[in-house]
Amino acid sequence: MADLIVGGILIVIVSVAITYIVKAKKKGIQCIGCPAAGQCAGGSKAHGEKCAHCKGHCSQ
Repeated sequence: MADLIVGGILIVIVSVAITYIVKAKKKGIQCIGCPAAGQCAGGSKAHGEKCAHCKGHCSQ
């Protein structure tokens, strides 16, 4: 019984993480792990460049 509970919790954690990544990519966030990634200007994202906040933090 405990194995089912632990398995269910792991499935929930993985599905929440996947949902977060998919939503972030749809929003156009290039560096999901960078806390300043949502502050990038639209112009820099359009050219595929890293934003000024993420330079040095993100490896893209």
